[in-house]
Amino acid sequence: MSISSTADVASRMDRMYRYQRYIYDLSRKYFLLGRDRLLASIPVKPGDALLEVGSGTGRNLVALARLHPELSLYGIDASRAMIDTASIAARRAGVAGRIRLGFGVGEQADARNLGRPSGFDHVLFSYALSMFDDPISALDRAISLLAPGGTLYVVDFSDQRDLPPWFRRALEAWLERFGVRHRPEVAVHLRGLASAGRGSFGFQSVARRYAEIITFRPAI
Repeated sequence: MSISSTADVASRMDRMYRYQRYIYDLSRKYFLLGRDRLLASIPVKPGDALLEVGSGTGRNLVALARLHPELSLYGIDASRAMIDTASIAARRAGVAGRIRLGFGVGEQADARNLGRPSGFDHVLFSYALSMFDDPISALDRAISLLAPGGTLYVVDFSDQRDLPPWFRRALEAWLERFGVRHRPEVAVHLRGLASAGRGSFGFQSVARRYAEIITFRPAI
């Protein structure tokens, strides 16, 4: 991704979230399903570090800080407005000293810029890849940021194929207004890596395939 395209992404994200950030968590509470299930399932050991790509309002990072006092937390986002909101949320929760936030797009995430040259034990995408211009590049970059034995986690919209057709059509039309859509290539790509012996792949359906939780652990 070029510098100019990075600037374009940042500008687009700031336009989208300049005002939405104030109501984001309240308005998304009832349809970004599976987030808390995933957060509660991440096996954390003392000294572990987790990076969330597309950390938004910081909602997940604050929740993880409360769940795991021993976990070092990092977040990057392409919206500086969201970074400001996340910083305020972390301070209000009393965990600002444990969460390091920075500007960045997933396709260019660099562990060294975040002070983690050895990489991360966990990398998380929560309802982010469905908005990415190039989710496969972001996935590959995230995998490269994992320390040996680390795991990649994704929770996002699924294909809704087990839900009523009218509901699926309405949801897809509504999400399209925000540039959001199911990205089947995410699971295909990670499953393909696993099939090639490059790691292990896990898939969970959430609410009749409304959403999906995916895990990938690269082979050591």
